[in-house]
Amino acid sequence: MALDGFWTKSHQPAVILIALFVATSSAPAVAQGLAATDPYTDATIEAVRIVITNPATDPGVDARVEDSVRRQLELFPGARFSPDRIQFLLAQARRVPDVADISYDLSFGSRGGLDLTINVTLADAAQTRRERGILLTGKGSDAPVLYDRNGTFLRFRLDGLALTYANNNAWYGRPDAMLAGNPLVVGKPSGKGYQQWVEGYVQYGLSGITPLTSNLYAYGSFNVITSVSAGRELFTDKTRAHTGVEDAYVGLVGGKTTASGDRQSFNIAVGRQRYTLANGFLIVNTAANGESRAALQANARWAADMLVLGQFRHNTTKLELFYLDPDELPKIDTRSRFVGVNLEFRPLIGLDVGVSYVGVPRSSFAYYGPDGSQIGTRKGLQIYDARFNYTLNPAGQAGPFFGAEYAIQRNSHFKMDARAGWVEVGYSFPQVTWSPTVSYRLARFSGDDPDTATYERWDQTLSGGTGEQWVQGASHFKVVQDSNVIAHRIQARFRPGPKYEIVPQFWVFRADSKTNIGGNPALSVLSSKTYGYEFNVTGKWFVSRNTYVHGHIAYTIPGPAARAALDYNADHWLSAMLFVRYAF
Repeated sequence: MALDGFWTKSHQPAVILIALFVATSSAPAVAQGLAATDPYTDATIEAVRIVITNPATDPGVDARVEDSVRRQLELFPGARFSPDRIQFLLAQARRVPDVADISYDLSFGSRGGLDLTINVTLADAAQTRRERGILLTGKGSDAPVLYDRNGTFLRFRLDGLALTYANNNAWYGRPDAMLAGNPLVVGKPSGKGYQQWVEGYVQYGLSGITPLTSNLYAYGSFNVITSVSAGRELFTDKTRAHTGVEDAYVGLVGGKTTASGDRQSFNIAVGRQRYTLANGFLIVNTAANGESRAALQANARWAADMLVLGQFRHNTTKLELFYLDPDELPKIDTRSRFVGVNLEFRPLIGLDVGVSYVGVPRSSFAYYGPDGSQIGTRKGLQIYDARFNYTLNPAGQAGPFFGAEYAIQRNSHFKMDARAGWVEVGYSFPQVTWSPTVSYRLARFSGDDPDTATYERWDQTLSGGTGEQWVQGASHFKVVQDSNVIAHRIQARFRPGPKYEIVPQFWVFRADSKTNIGGNPALSVLSSKTYGYEFNVTGKWFVSRNTYVHGHIAYTIPGPAARAALDYNADHWLSAMLFVRYAF
C-alpha cells in the first residue's frame, strides 16, 4: 500500500495468475490477476457517512463533532480505499475533542465501489481515551493496535484467505495444445474432465505512522506472506508452499486545509509496495503469483520489487510521478521497468478526467512479426492515455453514467502503432428492489496487420485486476488476454442488501486481426474472428468488516476460431470458485 496523497486516495486492488503465451511454444508467459481476493484495497469510495452512535442531547454538539471528524479524515467520494490508510486516519480523528472511539464499516456502492460509514462514539471527560494499544495498556482487546499515543500509531497486520477452485474441461479440455511449451507447466495441469484444488495464504507484519511536525508524517510497513497450494490446478498438480516479503516501504506524507477550504497534500514513498495507475487499464498487476510462489488463483502478492512514488494533490486535482520495477516470476522475468506521470482532475461535478504517459526504459519482453521473427522488445515503449468517467446524478440517486478511454503505443526503437480503448454506458436504479445497475462496455485492443511494416499488436503491459476491471471473462481471459481482442460486455449489479452484491456478466470475444502471433501458440493463426462467449455470475458478501466471502461460476463456450484451432475437438469450460478472507 502507498498512501495516495494520504488524505484522499490510495491505489487500487484485486485477483488470479494466468499466462500470456508469446509467439513460439518455447516463449515464456506473463502473469495476470483474475479474482479480487482483497475486496477493499483500491476500491473507489462512492459515499462517506459519519454516524454518531450515541447522539448528544444538544444537536449542536453532534454537528460540531461530525464536522471536526470529517475535516480530520479528509475522505471524499472518488478516493481509493486502503485498510492501512483508514486506520491511520482514524487514529488521528480519535483525538478530536468529545470523541471516545471511532471505527468504520463497509458496504457495496451502487456502481461497483464501496460506501464507507464512520461510526463515532461520543464521550464525556471521564471516558475520553488519549492513548491505547497493547504495548501501552497490556489489554488484548486493543488488538491489532500496538501503540497509539500523541499521533504515533503502530499496528500489526494479520489476514488470511482460504480458497477452493474447480474446473470441468479446463483449457477447453485441450491443455496439450493450449499449454504446449508453457514454462509454468510442471506435472499434470487441469484439463479434460473435473479437477479441483485448494489454496491459501497468511499475511503478517507491522505498519505505522508518526508525526514529524504538525503537517508532516513519516509512515512505513513491513509484512510477509506465506502461501500454499495443493491439488491439480491450471498449470501443475504439485503441492507447493512459499514464504516471502511482501510490503517493505517507507514514506512521507503531509497536507493541510487552508482557511479558504482548499485541500493540499503530498505523498512520497519508496520500497516494495503495490501500485495501480488509475483504473488499472495500463498498470495494476505489479507482482506475479503461482509457480513456486503458489496461490495462483488467490493472487496473494501485489507488491512491486521497487516503487518510487510521488503524489501531489490540490482539491480534486492529483499529479503522480512513478518508477516501477514489477515483481515478476524468476522463471519468466522480463526485467521490465516502467516510468510515468499521471494527472487526474474534476472539471465539473460528476466528471473525472485523466491523462497518463508511461515509458519503458528497460525490458526483454519480445514482440514478434507475422512470420514469427522477433521485431523488437518492450524497451522503448511509450504509452499515451486519456480517459473520463461521468455520472449524471450523485451516488444513491437513479441516473446514467458514461466512461471512455483511449491509448496509443509507440516504440522509440522500431515502428509501432498499437491502439486500445473502451466505451461504457450504464444506468443505476438505487431506489428499485435490489438496487440494480446495468451497463454495456465495448473494449478493443488492436492486433497486428500482416500487410503493413508497422507493428500494431497492443501490449497489455501490467493490465488485469479483477473480473470487473480488465480481467475479461473469468475463464476466457486465460485463453485470450488483452491483446488482439474486441470484447463486448453486458453487466448487471444487484444488491439484495448493503452487504451483498451479485454481478452477472455476458461476454462476446472477437479478434481484431486473424494474425495472432504473440498470443497463445495454439491460436497463432485464426480461421475466424470469433474467439468465444462466456456467462459468469459473481457473489459477494461482507459478513463483517473483518470477514469477506466471494464466489463465482463461469461457463465458457469456444467460438469458431478456438474450435478450428483445436481441430474441432474443444469442450465447453465450466469453472467455479469460492473463498473466505479474514483480516484482523
